[in-house]
Amino acid sequence: MYFKRDIETKLVKHLDKKEYTIITGARQTGKTTLLKHLYRKLNAENKNVFFISFEDIDILNAINKHPEEIFSVIPRPQQGNDRSPYYLFIDEVQYAKNPTNFLKYLYDTYAEALKIIATGSSAFYMDNKFKDSLAGRKRIFELQTLNFAEWLLFNNETELLNELHLIRTQKEYISARKRELLEMFNKFIVYGGYPRVTLETDTEEKILLLKELRNSFLRKDIDEAGIRNHEKFYTLLSILADQTGNMVNKNELATTVGVDNKTIDKYLFVLTRSFHISLIKPFFSNIRKEVTKMPKLFFNDTGMRNVILNRFYDFDKRADKGELFENYIFRRLSELYGKEQIRYWRTVDKNEIDFVINESFGQGKAYEVKTKCPAKKIPVSIRFTEKYQGYSFDVISFDLNDNCLWFLKL
Repeated sequence: MYFKRDIETKLVKHLDKKEYTIITGARQTGKTTLLKHLYRKLNAENKNVFFISFEDIDILNAINKHPEEIFSVIPRPQQGNDRSPYYLFIDEVQYAKNPTNFLKYLYDTYAEALKIIATGSSAFYMDNKFKDSLAGRKRIFELQTLNFAEWLLFNNETELLNELHLIRTQKEYISARKRELLEMFNKFIVYGGYPRVTLETDTEEKILLLKELRNSFLRKDIDEAGIRNHEKFYTLLSILADQTGNMVNKNELATTVGVDNKTIDKYLFVLTRSFHISLIKPFFSNIRKEVTKMPKLFFNDTGMRNVILNRFYDFDKRADKGELFENYIFRRLSELYGKEQIRYWRTVDKNEIDFVINESFGQGKAYEVKTKCPAKKIPVSIRFTEKYQGYSFDVISFDLNDNCLWFLKL
């Protein structure tokens, strides 16, 4: 059974664009399932479509000789003003010896007659040539693990999904199903949004699947990035998981792990480019300071974060409830605004606001995240809004309270 992903609407709109459509993201997020769905959709519309996978060793050997060898397994595009382009869906394009050159050659030679929609995992995205050589020739769509709304859909909780939609879209709406939604949220935030994990109903099997993701699929990212000292890498990963929402001090990490700063940089690069973590910059009116100050770290999936720490007990009973909740809010804000728009604010005297969203020059939103809604206004909010008068401020709380923005309304 296919469950529609939120990103599908954007992908469908881009199918008729000349640029190649590249679907990337962490392993096991559902890229192949989505690609096959788009292929079947166009095929049902009687479009001229073909589907191949670079996991097929015969196809891979052929195209590694020369990009033109792709036409030994599919028809060569017929060029001409009266001809519509045909669609070629390629799964696992990163397995090509040089995927960037392969895509660039086909675009430069057959752009008017051939549209490629491809999936590519972290190994492909880590190639610096990908960004430079394909500039203007592709658009990247990141498929993340399931968000809470998608998670409800995958669990066939359509009534609760409709309830969530009402909560988010009707400002004064008071839900009678708050308790049910929170029960579902507690499961979601502990086990995360990997599709296979979500569809599994047995709790023990969920944990085993998450461990497989950690031990097998994450290891593929490590090996393909050329990291040999797995023990040091996993040590760093455990430290980062336990410091979710904190600033990343590379000097301290290097000392603790027992490696140099360049190695820490490489490990962070691999984790970022394989879509497991995100680093957000501090908010300054001086852009130069954003680059030099320490970033904050969040995991892109709370299930991956929890399996690294081997913590699967109930959300309400956790000592790290605050960190886990803040990580969820980061993920939700990234859905609404994009990761690149998210910052945090911290002064020399350690006044801090969790998230700042840049909407336009001198305007935006600021959010402080609290599991308990404070009874009175937070002093740091006054300091921030006095300095940045174009920014609104809200406290996002797990509690339903008139003084705060209830997190499900976000």
